[in-house]
Amino acid sequence: MKDVQNEFDSRNIQIDRVGVKGVNYPISVMTREGDLQNTVAKISMSVMLPAEFRGTHMSRFIETLEEYHGKISPENLELISRRLCQKLNASESYIKFEFPYYFRKKAPASKIESYSKCNIILEAFYNSEKFDMITGIKLNVQTLCPCSREISDYGAHNQRAVVNLKIRCKKLVWFEELINIIEISSSAPLYTLLKREDEKFITEHAYNNPKFVEDVIRDLAINLNDDPRILWYKANVMSYESIHDHDAFAEIERFKN
Repeated sequence: MKDVQNEFDSRNIQIDRVGVKGVNYPISVMTREGDLQNTVAKISMSVMLPAEFRGTHMSRFIETLEEYHGKISPENLELISRRLCQKLNASESYIKFEFPYYFRKKAPASKIESYSKCNIILEAFYNSEKFDMITGIKLNVQTLCPCSREISDYGAHNQRAVVNLKIRCKKLVWFEELINIIEISSSAPLYTLLKREDEKFITEHAYNNPKFVEDVIRDLAINLNDDPRILWYKANVMSYESIHDHDAFAEIERFKN
């Protein structure tokens, strides 16, 4: 059959990225405990298309996923990235996985366990010179306003906040480690299952640990700076304000040597 994608294109324009996105695909991800967690990822995959080719072969992106049976690790991401270049005769490739990740968490007072969820993003870039991977995590936390606490006779406004964090690292940093770094940088963590004694504990803990978004992101930066495995990070904290008709945010990006 005629291969239309491989036809010569005379317009002489290179396309930076061409591929597929919004692919929902079951994957298995290694946990810190050594188990495999099954989840479903939304996947984008693309390659650089040289000026002389009319199109790329879209089916080969999915074929490459099938070759690795949905098992995802830092090592596999590099192999998948290389394989994309090989199968599509490309010099550069890009992959993005977005998926929910579940972890067990004990309530602070009752010690009852339940599942909590975060969202993970893995991005991989490959060309003939280097492989680059970014690990991202999106996690909900609690913030309590220091100003509100200071000026009020009783109480203080608090709300849910979301932290978006991306890192580059030279050694493996587990998702659970990033979760811990984010939570200790906030006023208080969030939980799925709580008893009354847990609600009391968290409410009082947050009240004694008030933080603006500026405080959260600075504490987050300090904790990230203290980890020698992390080479670069970009963080955004968004506080969904409970008494204002707008939100507050802070953002920071740092290269560490």
